[in-house]
This record gives sequence, structure tokens and C-alpha cells, in this order.
Amino acid sequence: MSRRRRAREAAMQILFQADFDREADLSEIKERFWEDHPADAETRAFADDLVEGATARREEIDGLLRRISEHWSVSRMSPVDRNLIRSAIYELLYQETPSKVVINEAIEIAKRYGTEESGAFVNGILDRVARETHVG
Repeated sequence: MSRRRRAREAAMQILFQADFDREADLSEIKERFWEDHPADAETRAFADDLVEGATARREEIDGLLRRISEHWSVSRMSPVDRNLIRSAIYELLYQETPSKVVINEAIEIAKRYGTEESGAFVNGILDRVARETHVG
């Protein structure tokens, strides 16, 4: 597994935990995660950037997500899908990664951690985000 894939998976898992335990301090969640799942500095740095960025821009990202996902409220989405999508939207909008790479990586992670429908759901949401925000 590539470092970037590992970092994206870690970011989703950290965001999932923070979403589940909103009273916990994000830095403590990250610290516990990295203690349990050691990774090299490059992987940690990229994952932490995705987590910090998605967290700092959560209101903006969730607003975009609400608008894009017409028939799904953000709270109704599975926690895995919701946090994977948040991280991927942050990467689409604020990183230099090509949109096809972000979307394909998110689909693969959704297939691994989500439900049978997660891959298609994540693909539909992120494809629409990429088209509507004109990211390449």
C-alpha cells in the first residue's frame, strides 16, 4: 500500500473517531491513533494535514456536501462515508492532487471500510464536487 493511501485511510479513521467522540481533543485522538498505528513521518504529515484541514473547514465542507447530496443529510450518511468524503473534499479543494486520483483513492478506501454501496456513493458525491467546483 502506498504512503498516500495509508495516510488517507489514517485520516478517515482519525476523523471517524473525532466524529464519534466530539468531546475528545483532536490532538489526543491523533496521538492515540499514531501510537496504535505507527507510520513514517511522511505518511503522518500527509494524514495530519488532511485531518487538520478537513476539521478546520468542516462547516464549509459540510455545507458543500449538503448542497451536493440532495437526498442525503450529512448526519444520515454512514460515519465511514461521511468522514472519508470530508477528507477527500478537503484534498480536492486545497491540495494539488489531481481530482481523478483523489476520487479513485476514496472509492478504494470506501470499498475497504464501508458498505457494499459506499464505493458508488462516494464516487457520485466526489465526482459532482469536482465538476461543480471545477477542480482538475
